[in-house]
Amino acid sequence: MSDDVILNDDDLALALQNLPHWEVRDGWLRRKYTTPGWSHTMLLANAIGYIAEAAWHHPDLELGYAQVIVKLQTHRVHAITTQDIALARKIEEIALWRPDATSPLAGYPKNWVK
Repeated sequence: MSDDVILNDDDLALALQNLPHWEVRDGWLRRKYTTPGWSHTMLLANAIGYIAEAAWHHPDLELGYAQVIVKLQTHRVHAITTQDIALARKIEEIALWRPDATSPLAGYPKNWVK
């Protein structure tokens, strides 16, 4: 298990520069993803669950018809740590991934997760 390095306000502000849609609120690192609908909400929640389990670092999730709210805090220290930032970056990468213009994959034809 890695060390839990608790981030101060300056560290968090610096980390959030690379996570523009994330915010710190009530002691949690948070992000709301909007999806095209329920099936995409469930797909995203499952993808987040999969990578969180692989990382052995688990977010709190709130699910709605067309949204997933992710809340990260290292539970054993009740604070935001480097582990939370690392998981937020991985979640962001996976949640927003789309095939690029040179890919043989077409990509979902409608609005995707944002």
